Amino acid sequence: MLIKILIGLAALVGLLLVVVALQPSEFRITRTATIAAPPAAVFAQVNDYHKWEAWSPWAKLDPAARNTFDGAPAGTSAVFAWAGNSKVGEGRMTITESRPNELVRIKLEFVKPWKATNTVTFTFVPAADKTKVTWAMDGDNNFMGKAFGLFMNMDKMVGGDFEKGLAQMKSVAETAARQ
Repeated sequence: MLIKILIGLAALVGLLLVVVALQPSEFRITRTATIAAPPAAVFAQVNDYHKWEAWSPWAKLDPAARNTFDGAPAGTSAVFAWAGNSKVGEGRMTITESRPNELVRIKLEFVKPWKATNTVTFTFVPAADKTKVTWAMDGDNNFMGKAFGLFMNMDKMVGGDFEKGLAQMKSVAETAARQ
């Protein structure tokens, strides 16, 4: 009887390992908003890390976080690093590509609570007197990421933060455009 139980448990563990292994090896999270401001006003909010505190959904989660800026003041090679509480963790962002009023691409490196490197892209498309901004994050799912994805929906979790950030960015950019 004990042997049958052990064989059954081993089969369940084996099945779980197969299910995890068959999950997608890459992920993409994307959200879009239309902002009543020209592309230059919206682009400026993303291209300069010094402006992120006004709209980033993570900026207010740990007011005591240690933030540092390095490299260029804005645009390609600008660097922002942070170390904070368990809600914000620790990491570093480097702008790897910046095309005025069109695109900002960022290398996002998480150190804590887990190590990961992802690519974040912001695109800006004029739409009459407004700007359609898309915030996307792409990355690889290792085995642990695949297992985590079985129990937590990363798209809803991170996508919700993107939605909050875009709503705050909309407010900031629209106010700046009116001034």
